[in-house]
Amino acid sequence: MGISGKRVLLIIAPSNFRDEELFHTKAELEKAGAATAIASRQAGTINGMLGGKAEAELALDSVNGEEYDAVIFIGGSGASTYFNDSAAQQIAKDAAAQGKVQAAICIAPSILANAGILKGKKATAFSSEAENLRDKGAIYTGEAVTVDGKIITANGPQAAKQFGQKIAEALSK
Repeated sequence: MGISGKRVLLIIAPSNFRDEELFHTKAELEKAGAATAIASRQAGTINGMLGGKAEAELALDSVNGEEYDAVIFIGGSGASTYFNDSAAQQIAKDAAAQGKVQAAICIAPSILANAGILKGKKATAFSSEAENLRDKGAIYTGEAVTVDGKIITANGPQAAKQFGQKIAEALSK
């Protein structure tokens, strides 16, 4: 599956992103040929929940969504910081308007739901977010990974590899 030349933005929380959700997803995308970049509230080194470290190259407010073919919100307990964050929601809304692949894993699908992106779409998330997704008009599936057109959601770290593969698949179409 060739997706070389495709650019993917991974958005992580300013602290406590879920390590596997970032590292496994990123590895699957890079294996398929995509170029990845990491953004967070501010640029710099970010600590994961399990002790992993990631380097955020971009601050959220400096992201130009037009430069990316996909926008991915990574979960972990810190991801709730973006639930009502206007910059994060604007990035999601712009990606939707431009017909780009949008993805979120663990609790992060609530960011897409709160931005109005999941209305009428099939989606999954960590079980704590099921009610919020339904309240925002999503059709909650409870699956490990759910694909609805260009929207890909996953329910947690154990689904991270498959999540990355499904994003790569969507980018290859």
